[in-house]
Amino acid sequence: MGALLVVFAGQGDVRRTMALLWRTAGAPERVSPGPKPGLSADVIVDAAIALADAEGMAAVSMRTVGKQLGRTGMALYTYVPSKSELVDLMYDRVLAELPTGYDLSAGWRVAVTEWARTYWEFLLRHPWVLQVSSARPVLGPNEFATLETLVRLFDGIDVPAPVLKHIVGTLTSFVGGTARTVAESRLAPAATGMSEDDWWYARSAALTEAVPDFAERYPAAVRMEAESQTPHDNSMLYMEREALETFTAGLGFLLDGIETTIRKTA
Repeated sequence: MGALLVVFAGQGDVRRTMALLWRTAGAPERVSPGPKPGLSADVIVDAAIALADAEGMAAVSMRTVGKQLGRTGMALYTYVPSKSELVDLMYDRVLAELPTGYDLSAGWRVAVTEWARTYWEFLLRHPWVLQVSSARPVLGPNEFATLETLVRLFDGIDVPAPVLKHIVGTLTSFVGGTARTVAESRLAPAATGMSEDDWWYARSAALTEAVPDFAERYPAAVRMEAESQTPHDNSMLYMEREALETFTAGLGFLLDGIETTIRKTA
């Protein structure tokens, strides 16, 4: 699976992309069913998602997706105009996996915690989603449904719209950022040819040689590590466990802050 490089959505033909995303009646003729049975925009998008899950976004092209389907890359253009539109369709389609409703009977905080964990697990199942930059949204139905779901978790809470918008943005950024760290850690051994253990042992030894007075230079950081009371090793299992603990703790800190903000603005 390739490295997490940034991909910008919305680079294809605007009208064709919107017609494909929203399945409008005005969809251009080029995306209507072609002469060969068993091929459609949905089939192509599903194959592209499976390829991205297995090998990363860098492996996805019209040619490679066509090969997955036993067709030429050119055969796909009848249904999906180019890779640009394909990226938008992949991103929006995979978001349909996410739930669109959560139980609010125990309060917004419990529901938001469940949302965050579900979204975090989703991103780790499909790490290529993290490559699609949020700077330019896809503007598809499932992307809007995902936003709608999170916003509605705060229904009935007296919080101004500008504050709620910041809360939603902060939650989304936090979950995405922590998931990215785990996704990149999983990719690092294959991308670099070196395991976590080997990388850390080599760097730690070299750092000790280069900076023998490290503890004197950075006493606060050394003290934090020494007093954290957690057994430390450099295995992938440890890294993922620590990432999950950081995610859980960080989410708690964030929700505490949101709770305080809600009380102040009520």
